[in-house]
Parts: sequence; structure tokens; C-alpha cells
Amino acid sequence: MTQIDLTGVFPAIPTPFHDDDDRSIDFETLRRDAQRLEAAGVDGLVPAGSTGESATMTHDEHIEVVEAVVDAVDDVPVIAGTGSNNTREALSLSQRAADAGADALLLISPYYNKPEQRGLVDHYRTIADAVDCPQIVYNVPSRTGQNIEPDTAVELASHENVAGFKAASGDMNQISEIVERSRDEDFSVLSGDDGMTLPMLSIGADGCISVAANVEPERTCAMVGAAVAGDYERARAIHHELGPLFRALFVETNPIPVKEAMRIRGYGPAHLRQPLSRLASEHVDRLEALLADLADEDLEAEYEEAER
Repeated sequence: MTQIDLTGVFPAIPTPFHDDDDRSIDFETLRRDAQRLEAAGVDGLVPAGSTGESATMTHDEHIEVVEAVVDAVDDVPVIAGTGSNNTREALSLSQRAADAGADALLLISPYYNKPEQRGLVDHYRTIADAVDCPQIVYNVPSRTGQNIEPDTAVELASHENVAGFKAASGDMNQISEIVERSRDEDFSVLSGDDGMTLPMLSIGADGCISVAANVEPERTCAMVGAAVAGDYERARAIHHELGPLFRALFVETNPIPVKEAMRIRGYGPAHLRQPLSRLASEHVDRLEALLADLADEDLEAEYEEAER
């Protein structure tokens, strides 16, 4: 298996859509956004995941999005979302994404079916046995209805193709146990919740698959980089700067707020596929003010740097 460094910041990128009846994919904006994030210093990109509205994309669209991002960037790995609640479907998507040039795969645990822990192990092992590509197990019980228990995560960590675990359970005790018990494996634990990234880094996580990094990539990278280097004073300061944004981006279902934030910043359209709808107007006003404050802080920092 090809190794991948899962240290750092990996934005879970939204899929931009045209304002037409089919909400067709805006590939030009997608490529431009991937290049913007690479230039900002992120450590990799994650297309076709939950933030990318994978649930409303066809299988062919999944692969087209992955191919577009792979072709757009030069030096950062692409981690393709290929999970499904159907093991055969996830296996097919995983193999197709690997063939399309993805450097690694992100697989959400099967949703709605609610398999037992032994079923989760079998699901992930089936794909890891068949697809020779680094794979990240994604635990987000709020979306799937089932938690991946620490015993299951640690058992999967022993597979040579299972390279990491994206933790979005909100349970720090569970996450700490997974970090502790997988330290002897070549296995990374990544935050899947921006507000939890710094606490997770403090107990040994390696980075984050981030929503906020789509909007504030430089700050997110600075926060994670400072924590990885042991400079927790700086990391905490940036964490608190970004705290209001972390909360605002989840005031409604992801990716509704982040798409609106990207529209405000001029990075892409806020169009979503049904059944998702645009951010409520009262939240838009708050988001606009918050982003303006962050932009003002950027300008102030640039001015102070120029003065020095």
C-alpha cells in the first residue's frame, strides 16, 4: 500500500452547483476552489464526502468530482469520499476512485441499516482487503445512527490498508481511548468536528478533516501547525478567534452554512441539491458580520506586519 501522511488540515470541500433545474456540477468553480485551498497551504483535499453532498450525487458524478480535483491540484493528496450503507456500493466507489487517482479514501460507516460492531468490522475489512489504497474510517453517529466503538476502531487499525479514523462523535473519552490504544499502529486519528480539533490534538490526534478550512484555510492551518509543534498558546489563541465561525458553520445542517459563507467570500455559489435548502436569513446576517470581523482582523495583522 502507498503510504500517506495524515498530519495537518484536510478541507472537506463542498461541491458547487449551477443554478439550473438539475443543479449540475460547476466543475470550473470546483477546480478553482481546489487550487485556492492548495495555495493556502492545506495538507490535502477531501471531495465527495458529506460536505460535498455525496448523498445526492450519482456514482458517475462522484468519480467525476474526484477526477476534477485530482487534475486541479499539483502537490497535495486527494482523499475521496466513497462510503455507503451498501458494502458492494462502497467497494465499487472505492475501486473507481482509486483508479481515478485518489490518494486515499474516506468511508462513512453504514447509515440507516445500523449494523452491529461485527458487521462494521466485516464491512470495512471487505473494502480494505479488495482496494489497495489508504482508507479512513469515518465515525459520525449523528448522521449514521450507529457509533463505531473503540474496540472496533482499534481492531480495524491493524489492517494495513486502514490508515486512519475520522472522529466526529463528540465523545472525548472514546476518542482518547482510540488514540491511546492505536499508538503502536501506523494509524492516524483526525478530528471531524472543527470545535474539537484543538482538544483532540492535545491528546495525540494528527489533524482534521475540516469544514471551516474552506473559509479560513490559513488560520486553520496555523492553529493545527502550532499545536503539532507544541505551541499551544498560539494554537489556543487561533482556536478562540475561529470559535464563532466553528459554531456558525453548524447552526444548520452541514454544508448549508459553509456554502453560504463561501458565497459571501466570493469563492462559489450557495446552491444546494434538494432536500437541503438555503441558510435562513437570520443566520445569513450573523454569518456576514462574523466573516467581516475575521477579514478585518486579517487586514489589521497585515498592517502590523508591514509596520514591523
